[in-house]
Amino acid sequence: MAAAVAMETDDAGNRLRFQLELEFVQCLANPNYLNFLAQRGYFKDKAFVNYLKYLLYWKDPEYAKYLKYPQCLHMLELLQYEHFRKELVNAQCAKFIDEQQILHWQHYSRKRMRLQQALAEQQQQNNTSGK
Repeated sequence: MAAAVAMETDDAGNRLRFQLELEFVQCLANPNYLNFLAQRGYFKDKAFVNYLKYLLYWKDPEYAKYLKYPQCLHMLELLQYEHFRKELVNAQCAKFIDEQQILHWQHYSRKRMRLQQALAEQQQQNNTSGK
């Protein structure tokens, strides 16, 4: 009985840990949050830097599939470099990253729309030629 309760507690703890780490990793996609962390000295804390290194397991496909904001993985990778962590103290750096993310998103959205339109046109042609 005690073993079953302990196992249930472990499962609940693991589930909570997974959710917390998932949320935190996704927050790394926000350059303003990174600037906030940098200005408060988190990136100078060796334990925090080690935690960021530990979180690299999110790059594995079995975990990455749960991410809504995949750019957080790129930020997590960049946070492994001391120079990048130091630059994030500057609000202009965070603003630049934010602008670049928006430009990438706009380009991706337009490109995806063109691909979807081309696919729809191709399917329409296949339907009319097949009749």
